[in-house]
Amino acid sequence: MYRTLFLGMLSLTIVSITGCAFEAPKEPDEQWSLVRTIDPAPQSIDYHSRSMAEKIEHDIEKLEDIYDVMVIKGKDETLVAYKVKHLERFHMKTIEKDLEKMLEDRYPDENFTLSSDYKIFLEAVKLKNKMKDPSFTEEQAEKEFQELLSLQKELT
Repeated sequence: MYRTLFLGMLSLTIVSITGCAFEAPKEPDEQWSLVRTIDPAPQSIDYHSRSMAEKIEHDIEKLEDIYDVMVIKGKDETLVAYKVKHLERFHMKTIEKDLEKMLEDRYPDENFTLSSDYKIFLEAVKLKNKMKDPSFTEEQAEKEFQELLSLQKELT
């Protein structure tokens, strides 16, 4: 009898805690971006150089160690936020060095900021979702993009 009462109270407590603690993100990409591959589309701040961002993303997706990438091309700099396969995280420095060398060889005129940090990836996805809104101006996007770059530089 006490066992049944205890299990009932435990179940009720677990349901009430998990039900109150969950807040769903606004966009589906944000909700799942840290636990699975969401394959976000590349984004460009000025809306004219999207093809360059797509080309960069296509080149990075060919790498075996990286399973998800978010490319945002700003006016002067390009942010590449990527996720590395779990078992390959032991080789992070080598992967980043190889990625940086590949990008510099293929796009010598571009300035890249690379990040394998999940927070930067998530913030890049949030920025991409904000940029879908027609009322979100290029100036606002560039400002948030610069804040994202400064956040990345603080983390390194």
